[in-house]
Parts: sequence; C-alpha cells; structure tokens
Amino acid sequence: MTRDLATAGRKEWLGLAVLVLPVLLVSVTVTVLYFALPFLSADLAPTGSQLLWIVDIYAFLLAGLLIVTGTLGDRIGRRKLLLIGAALFGVTSVVAAYAPSAELLIAARALQGAAAASLMPPTLALIRNMFHDPGQRRMAVAIWAAGFAGGSVLGPLAGGWLLERFEWGSVFLVNVPVMLLLLVLGPIVLPEYRDPSPGRFDLLSAALSLAVVLPLVYGIKQFAVGDFGPPALLGVAIGLAVGVVFLRRQRMLRDPMLDLRLFAGRGFSMALTTSTLAIFALVGLFYFIAQYLQMVLGLRPFLAGLLTLPAAGAALAGSILAAVIAQRVRPGYIMGGGMALAAGGFLVMSQIEADSGRWLLVSGLFLLGAGIGAVQALASDMIVAVAPPERAGSASAVMEASTELGGALGIAILGSIGVAVYSEKFASLAPALPVEDAEVARETLGGALGVAARLPEPAGAALLDVARSAFTSGMHVAALLGATIMALTAVLATVLLRSVRMDTSIGGAGQRAQPATERRRP
Repeated sequence: MTRDLATAGRKEWLGLAVLVLPVLLVSVTVTVLYFALPFLSADLAPTGSQLLWIVDIYAFLLAGLLIVTGTLGDRIGRRKLLLIGAALFGVTSVVAAYAPSAELLIAARALQGAAAASLMPPTLALIRNMFHDPGQRRMAVAIWAAGFAGGSVLGPLAGGWLLERFEWGSVFLVNVPVMLLLLVLGPIVLPEYRDPSPGRFDLLSAALSLAVVLPLVYGIKQFAVGDFGPPALLGVAIGLAVGVVFLRRQRMLRDPMLDLRLFAGRGFSMALTTSTLAIFALVGLFYFIAQYLQMVLGLRPFLAGLLTLPAAGAALAGSILAAVIAQRVRPGYIMGGGMALAAGGFLVMSQIEADSGRWLLVSGLFLLGAGIGAVQALASDMIVAVAPPERAGSASAVMEASTELGGALGIAILGSIGVAVYSEKFASLAPALPVEDAEVARETLGGALGVAARLPEPAGAALLDVARSAFTSGMHVAALLGATIMALTAVLATVLLRSVRMDTSIGGAGQRAQPATERRRP
C-alpha cells in the first residue's frame, strides 16, 4: 500500500527536528550574550562604545539581511543557503569564543549576524516544501514557532548554567556541535527547492533594503536607551526615506525582491500585523522582567531563567493547541483569543509588587506564553500558506524582519515610557543625595544600585527601596500598555479575519493572495 504523497512521513518529521535546531540556537544567541557581558568585559576591557557594538552588531546584520537572504534562498536553493549559513555560523562562533580583542569580537559578531540571517528564512520556507497536507503543515509550523519562542526563554538558562561553570567563550562554543549536526543531517533529510524561473537578482534592491533596515534599527535602538539626539533621528529619517524609494522600485520591477502583492491579501497583512504587535509588547515587557528578577528580587541569572520556563512550556502548548483547533475554528477567532489571553497575562503582571511579585510574574508569563505561542503559530502558517511556492523564502523573511523590528520598537517605546516613569517617581521619593549621585540613580535601576552600594547601610537600604519601587511602577505602566495593545489587536484580528479560513490544500481554498500566486513569466 503506497503512502499518499501529500502526507508527510518519518523523513519529513525528522527534517522538521533538524530545521528547529538553527531556529532555537539563533533565538538563544540573541539573549545569552547579555549574561556574558560582565565576564568578557573583564577579559577584553572594551570601551563603552565597543561593548554596545558587541551586543548590537549581530541584530543589525540579522535584521538588515533577512529580506536579501530570503530572496537569495529562493534563487540558489533553500537547503544550500541553510547549510552555507550553518557553516558560517559555526566558524564565527569559534572565532568569537576565542577573540583576543574587542575589535575581533565585533567583527565575528557581525559575520555571525549575517549567518543567522541565512539560517532563518530557509527554515520556514522549507516547511512549506516538506508538508503539503495543511493540517500537518500547520502542526509543523507550530513546532517551529514554539522553538523560536522557547529559544528566547532558554537563553538566560543556558547562559547562567554555562557561565557558572566555564569561560565566557562557552556561550559561543555551544553553537558548534549543533551546527555540525545540521551540516551532517541536512543533506540527508531536507529537500532542496529553488524558484525554477527566478529572474534577475536586483543588486540595487539588496543595497536599498540594507539602507532601510540598518539606520532604522540603529535609530530605534538609540531611542531605547533614551538617546533622541541628531544621529538617532537622522537614522530613522534615512531609513524611512530609503524605504519609500525601495517600495517604489519593487512596484516597477518585473522580478521584485519583495512582492508587494502579497500584502493585498487580508490573511497575509493581518497575520503580519498581529505577529509584529505581539512581539512588540512581549519584548518591550521582557526588557523589565530580566531586570526585575535580578535587580529587584536579587535572583541569580540561572534561577531567574528557571522562573521564565513556564512561559516556554506555555508557548509550546499554545502553538500546538492552536494548530489542532484551527482544523475546526477560523484563525481569526483563535488569534483574537490568543491576544486576549496575552492581554490577561500583561494585566496579571501589572499587579506585581517590588517585594512580592515572583508567583504573579510566573502566572502572567504562563498566560503570555500560551497566548503569543498560539498567535505566532497561526500567523506563521498563514504567511507561508498564502505565499506562492517560489516566494516562500522571501515571505518568511518579511515575517522575521517584522519580528526584529517589532522587538526593537517594543524596547524603544515601552522601555522609554517605563524608564520615564521610573525617573519621575524616583525623583519625587528619593532621599537627599549629592547632585552627581542623584543623576546617576535617577537614570536607571542599575545606577541606583551602584549608588546605594557606596552609601552607609541605612541610607543605602532606603535608596534601594525607593529605586525598586519606582522601577516596579515603570514596569506596571509598560504592562498596562502591553495589555491595551493586546486587547485592541485581539478585537482587530477577530473582526478582520473572521471570514478567512485556513486553506484546505497548499495553494487551495481560502482567502489567499491570488495575484501573487498567479505570477506568470513570458
């Protein structure tokens, strides 16, 4: 008895496990470095500017190259691009681990970001090629999305465990065996796919896409640390201006790097919007959660990471449950419900106090993980389903680029608002301090902890109480704003997607971006 060719078998599911590896690792790499910064700073003695570049250059190159690599994979082969990215990611991880200077570490991190951009789009696009049955594809995408979300949570755990036992380079060396496994198993279990008629690769569009994302992300990141000076404003202005030029060029090209007709479909555009806003609120709040656990509650990094594990488990459960329910319930209702669940998680975390918020935080993160896991799973599936097979890589890249932008905006906007609340409340409650100390303590919670450590015990303890209370107030405001965004998006997703059905076959029924799927070439 022969197996239905539309049904995935053991090889495809093993291939999915291989595809989750780079997604998990890239996601872990984003968060794990934060815990290594004190150790590498002591060893390499970077300047303040170099330390920022060590952290930021990875994200800059990752975000800036996603659209380029997504389109490139459609042309040269998605598996080929994935394996090239895996080899480069492994090599640059070794270079970063043994970097003798801050300059070499910055260069290695830049190449690592470029490699990560080569890993991300092919993974989701290959799922489209491997799973033709919509139910199986939906479940595969749900597992992929859970791996991406889980990696962000596992980063602090992995970082805390490694740094308590090994040198700081271990946070990079852990990538190497995973990449070797991908290089060995990838050619065996993953199919190759490329656009049979790719057309001309437009180098100008590639340059323009970089010129859009790099200055835009730079400006947003500067806003996130309270820098609204001319360089940050100029970065955002340049990014937006070049973005207009880029979009106009895509409309003119016969073979655009970014097919704008994809956005005409309500399923694609709304799924992209919902996913971006979910990440916006989540990353914006996580900016406070890491500091709350370590600086307010005083937990070690590993224990702080343990308390975020329920969010990873809930994200996995939410992703898979959404894929199962989507067989009978329209995606708009599931995505709206997921956003409403996330709004509830934000509301729970808005009740956290400076001295008694541990279990409220765990409960809120559980609701947040379940809701956003469901949203990300269905949004990813809708985006990959509506894109034509030859454009699946570039469609995946659009989603991942919007995720990066949403996270950067979340830190910039929610982070800035929370810091402003902290500064205002601290100024109104703080005891009398020397002018210099007062300025440092009013800027950040970390600054306040440093000032308190230099003061005599009663004054230092009083300052700590005020700073922690003020920081928690800022986190309350960020959580309430996150809840509002989640609730409004829940209504929006439910209303606008209520008539959209998940397709019954790859390229089959349902509301799809038909003009994009019917591309014809002479």
